[in-house]
Amino acid sequence: MRKKHIFMIVGFGGIFAFLVCLIILLSHSQEIYSLELVVLSNDNGVIIGQDKENMLYTIDEKKLKDVSVGEVLMIEYAGLIDIDNDYKIKKLTKKEVTRNEDGIPLHWLDDGIFKQFYKLAFDEVKNMTLEEKIGQILLVGYPDDFEKAINDYHIGGFLLFSNDFKDKEKEEVKKMISTWQDETKIPLLIAVDEEGGSVIRVSSNPKLGHQPFLAPQDLYNNGGFNKIRSDVIDKSSFLKELGINVNLAPVVDVATNKNSYIYNRTIGLNTKGTSEYAKVVINASKNGNVSYVLKHFPGYGNAKDTHLGQATINENLSSIRNNYFPPFQEGINEGAEAILINHNYYSKIDKYNPASLSPTIHNILRDDLKFSGICITDNIDMKALDTIDNKVIKAILSGNDLIITNDYERDFKIIKESIKNGEISEDLITKLAFRIIAWKYYKGLMFINEK
Repeated sequence: MRKKHIFMIVGFGGIFAFLVCLIILLSHSQEIYSLELVVLSNDNGVIIGQDKENMLYTIDEKKLKDVSVGEVLMIEYAGLIDIDNDYKIKKLTKKEVTRNEDGIPLHWLDDGIFKQFYKLAFDEVKNMTLEEKIGQILLVGYPDDFEKAINDYHIGGFLLFSNDFKDKEKEEVKKMISTWQDETKIPLLIAVDEEGGSVIRVSSNPKLGHQPFLAPQDLYNNGGFNKIRSDVIDKSSFLKELGINVNLAPVVDVATNKNSYIYNRTIGLNTKGTSEYAKVVINASKNGNVSYVLKHFPGYGNAKDTHLGQATINENLSSIRNNYFPPFQEGINEGAEAILINHNYYSKIDKYNPASLSPTIHNILRDDLKFSGICITDNIDMKALDTIDNKVIKAILSGNDLIITNDYERDFKIIKESIKNGEISEDLITKLAFRIIAWKYYKGLMFINEK
């Protein structure tokens, strides 16, 4: 009898627990959430919207097909937006753009790394033409006609390669860059990939008075992180003297296969060691007046070279989070201003889009890693993106602030036409230009070169 009573109690207890859980789940499913979004694009009711933390949401609702890009929506919903469309909109309200006392739209504001310069940036951007704002979000290979790029297209900066420095003396390079800066209304980002080792765009020229910078692995093997730190300080001084203000380095990818494409450009350590490397580089760079850019998020791993074609990483999010994210997180914690996003496909995260064009991956960077700085695409003219149409618009709508491109005239015209057609809003381009200019204030460029 006692056993039967026990079993009955356990049975009733199990049923009771099940009912309690069911009630909780049902009540949770009916919980109403609210979300304020700015409409970035609207394709017949498929809306891409962005909140004030730069998180992106995709909402598929036919009743929204008449909503215009640039409008602000207050959405009340049940369920989970962006997860298998398992949500239901309860109420939708169009709102006026809300501004702070300085006139800045609230959806432009965050608690980010550049926030103290938002008022200055807004004062600058509100007087800019559409063409000037479009140009600010383009980082372009140095063209033959720099005056055209600066005066007609108002580009945000130049990305220089070895040929741009070849056979030039130090004074020639300094004069070349200062001429560009004198020509432009808004100071230019002058960027290079000076990683050390096999990727040395500047120090490959012996006439510039510096030995070629060593690869991170060689530095580490000859002096550990102290050597890494002194190298960053030396490199920053060298680049700054020439007028270069952005270094697309360090490579903080974790690669386990010594034969993989990216391995020789890494520090060659495990996740913990690479995280320390990221921390040391960003910390050492902070007083050098050259911004260092962590790359290539979310982690290149052992993937193939995306300069040559598409590459896919089949690891799940948990593995990527544990093995690839920590170096980026350490760099962010030390105040990294910019992160470059690669073109690899991550099949377990977003099988439809390469990382550089993936809203999901940008959301992870913004939300999980709490990055508030500048997201930069890898060059969108690399072969990995050859089969993708309208890639510059997709790059903008996926959460990037700055687009690296070889063909700035093409992309400038595409962006301008997309605004004219209502595909994207001028408000979005204005916000991106605002963010780039806030970065330039943070870097001190706007004060040094102010005209």
